[in-house]
Amino acid sequence: MLNGWTIVAVALGYLGLLFAIASYGDRIAERRPRNHARPFVYALTLGVYCTSWTFFGSVGLAANSGLDFLPIYIGPIIMIAVGWPIIRRIADLAKRQNITSIADFIAARYGKNQGLGALVAVISVLGVLPYIALQLKAVSTSLETLLADSSGLNSSLLQVPIVSDLALMVTITMAVFTVLFGTRHIDATEHQDGLMLAVAAESIVKILAFLIVGAYVTFVMFGPNELIARATETPEVSQLFTGRLDGGRWLTMTLLSMFAIVLLPRQFHVAIVENANLSDIKKAAWLFPIYLIAINLFVVPVAIAGLIVFSPGTVDADTFVLALPMAADQKIVTLIAFIGGLSAATAMVIVATISLSIMVCNHLVVPVMLRRERLPVDPREDMGRVLLYIRRGAIFAILGLAYCYYRMVGDYFALASIGLLSFAAIAQIAPAFFGGLIWRRATARGAFAGITAGFMVWAYTLLLPSFVDSGWVSSAILSDGPFGFGLLRPRVLFNLEFDPLTHGVFWSLATNLCAYIAVSLLSQAKPIERLQAAAFVASDLPSGPSSFRLRRTQIRVGDLMSTVARYLGEERTARSFDEFALNRDIELDPEAEADSRLLRYSEHLLASAVGAASSRLVLALMIERRSPNRR
Repeated sequence: MLNGWTIVAVALGYLGLLFAIASYGDRIAERRPRNHARPFVYALTLGVYCTSWTFFGSVGLAANSGLDFLPIYIGPIIMIAVGWPIIRRIADLAKRQNITSIADFIAARYGKNQGLGALVAVISVLGVLPYIALQLKAVSTSLETLLADSSGLNSSLLQVPIVSDLALMVTITMAVFTVLFGTRHIDATEHQDGLMLAVAAESIVKILAFLIVGAYVTFVMFGPNELIARATETPEVSQLFTGRLDGGRWLTMTLLSMFAIVLLPRQFHVAIVENANLSDIKKAAWLFPIYLIAINLFVVPVAIAGLIVFSPGTVDADTFVLALPMAADQKIVTLIAFIGGLSAATAMVIVATISLSIMVCNHLVVPVMLRRERLPVDPREDMGRVLLYIRRGAIFAILGLAYCYYRMVGDYFALASIGLLSFAAIAQIAPAFFGGLIWRRATARGAFAGITAGFMVWAYTLLLPSFVDSGWVSSAILSDGPFGFGLLRPRVLFNLEFDPLTHGVFWSLATNLCAYIAVSLLSQAKPIERLQAAAFVASDLPSGPSSFRLRRTQIRVGDLMSTVARYLGEERTARSFDEFALNRDIELDPEAEADSRLLRYSEHLLASAVGAASSRLVLALMIERRSPNRR
């Protein structure tokens, strides 16, 4: 029996170790050449895809649905192994455009459209909240499982309301560590080598932990021959893994996971924003699939062992990885399992909330404050510090909302069900994202219409039923439809009935794609949209012209440098402008009028801090205030 305080101390010690690794990574990065290739670290950071859903939920899904866990990994393997040239092209575009997030990428493609960037940011937050709630559920459930069987924890302390709510304590702890890890730099495109090293270390920890637990269950608790024999003797178990597969559901899950490996905010962050060298992507095309295969080697044996050891309904299948070594009284293996699950959840929460906080700051808060003149253009105050405070506040708000979602519906669903709900939400970005790479005629209005329509159908066909199943909404809407209109039943739209996940994904993506194409064909692209489309679709990938039409502005070089310095700092701004002048063999006179090249370069610099759309807004407001035609 593990001591309760030992469990808590090990958890906090592990998080402290991660912070030490991140600090070490930042120090060695200062001595390393910029854009240094790190294929193994890059491939391991992609392992943030494997969350507690992988560590705990895959076994739970296998125990309930057989081999249905496989499509979640088949999709990413196909996308990375076969589609790596697409990912490399996306990364190249992101570097050229100084992209900070998935919302920034789509906004930049469609004419640096602020409204579209805000829409993607909102959908990303709402879509990923269930996924973050999944991690909170996994960690708090594993803690509850361990502490329920532990000794040495002060019972009076657990009577304190806040302390006794382990999910809330986990939420607060992860929020604090996320702020410490991820909000030290205002430049969102500046590679956070320390953070990525810590994420890579977590990928090693969780795969080793799962392999150790799996090997113990397979070779020590039972032995492979005994496990196979016992499974064969149990009809329920043998039928589970030999029964007929649902081809429609497999195809749906594979498609969703192919989108997720690129479009999930945390995956876009590690694969695109944090990519230091494009050559790393080609090497990851074989390294990452090996990782995914290895971490799934023992899923089926552990699931079979759990079904054999525990009576039906006595132990949650999502906790088999932890419950099996506990049942065998193996303290060390149990602790390893707990650390592996904690590592899987922590990596996801940190990277996901960092990427979401950047989107919230750049696409929701900053544009509103700029337009309301809460962030005046001229004053000299340090805006970098303000942006960091906004991002830190966003981190606490996002995790707080995820905690609320977990408390509302998290206890009613398995980990895999919650994860698939998020995958389906993020998939609504796919038509506008991938369509924007191949279809020059696509417009911002088309992208906005498609994403909005698809997300609304997702909320109606998938999110609403989850609240019904958890008791928050009357079940009448599922059985009778809204106002008794049976054709609009959320899970049987227009009397088309099949697997609920496939049903929701089919209708949401079909609606999304139709609206995207139709509105794009019916609307006229603005000049800036056509320019950005040329930059994103053309094979030569031009750097792109200025995003605003230049008139006589009377903007001095010194004023422009001061504005950029408010967001990026004096040292970074001075260094960047010096490089600009040196590369063009010119001298920058602070009193001279800024030309279009310098304005374009300044916009590019600002994009690294506030995103492409907001950087355009900052300079547009500055030009407007200094325009000689302004009354």
